[in-house]
Amino acid sequence: MIEFGHGTHPGMARSRNEDTYYADPALGLFLVLDGMGGHRHGELASASVRDGVVERVTRGQSLLSALTAANDELLMHTRNLPHARPMGTTVAAVRMVDGGWEAAWVGDARIYIDDGELRRLAHDGKLAEALVEKGEWPESRDTAAPRGVMNQALGVTGTEQLYVQMCRGTWKSGMRLLLCTDGLAEVVDDAQLRAISARTELGAQEAVEHMILTALDGGARNNVTAILVRHG
Repeated sequence: MIEFGHGTHPGMARSRNEDTYYADPALGLFLVLDGMGGHRHGELASASVRDGVVERVTRGQSLLSALTAANDELLMHTRNLPHARPMGTTVAAVRMVDGGWEAAWVGDARIYIDDGELRRLAHDGKLAEALVEKGEWPESRDTAAPRGVMNQALGVTGTEQLYVQMCRGTWKSGMRLLLCTDGLAEVVDDAQLRAISARTELGAQEAVEHMILTALDGGARNNVTAILVRHG
């Protein structure tokens, strides 16, 4: 059984929210995106990638191909704008597959796993090598994550330089996955996130609301967005 909670807030210093998210247990897809580019640019970038990834995954595409195609589409859109202006988004994505999960992320959007100890997911180079062998990963690209990968963003990083970090795992009873923008993680440290995530008396929705309130109490200046997925 999958239980999930979700929420977003513009933070304490901004009137607009360039973050967005998507949560659909039926499709098995969860997304958190942090747009950049200012009013009517960041919101557009994050919403465009969200909708593009959902559409492609619904059609059966993998997370990797869906994110790559969404980047191409957003880059094309920005090239056609009358005034060149940075417009992009980071993204954290989780998809349920065959009794397990697949995670992919670009930039500083974050995914944590809590299977008794909360830790941030790290890129799996062996998975990338396996995708190369299957023809799903560009053979010309090194399977090891390059330096500066945390500064990448869809719509900003060119297709040849874009690096989608990935990881896979199996579900275990009681396991939790937390997707969030840096607006949460830069204010609420890992120990606080672990303590809230571990509170079994809280439902997933209550836990997310607690995390966001903790960030706001800490003076969060950036937009704050999170999704918590629990395996019962």
